[in-house]
Amino acid sequence: MTAALEQRLIRLEARFAQLDLVSDYCLGFDKHDFDRFLAIWWPDAVWEIGPPFGNFEGHEGITHAVKGILWPAWLQTTHYTTNLRVTPEAADLSHGVCDVFCIGTTSDGQAQTVAATYTDRFEQRDGVWKIARRHVKMHHFSPLVGTTLAPPQ
Repeated sequence: MTAALEQRLIRLEARFAQLDLVSDYCLGFDKHDFDRFLAIWWPDAVWEIGPPFGNFEGHEGITHAVKGILWPAWLQTTHYTTNLRVTPEAADLSHGVCDVFCIGTTSDGQAQTVAATYTDRFEQRDGVWKIARRHVKMHHFSPLVGTTLAPPQ
């Protein structure tokens, strides 16, 4: 009974660690907390955003994507992820899938919505879980014509 309980606890800890990675992606990006954002990725990770932004490899590529392309393109973003499903494949490997909705304002002042699905490969190395690969499938990337996003007054 003790060994079975220990295995269940290990699986729960892994699941919560992977949930935190998904949340830290959103929080790091939206709050411009680059250290939080970069900490979710393995140094050899691949981030497949696809059109219109591209695909990026390793910490160097991810840094370029965020600081050189995405943050300059967006004045503000708010990401919401939902429907996270994690499927363990081995003790140190899991796959995840979740839906994301992002609303924000591009650098030209245009309000936008983005809906996508993230498919992740989570790997545990030396007892730490991080994202090894994230594939982004865009469903829509649409302007909210005539809408201005502004803080409450």
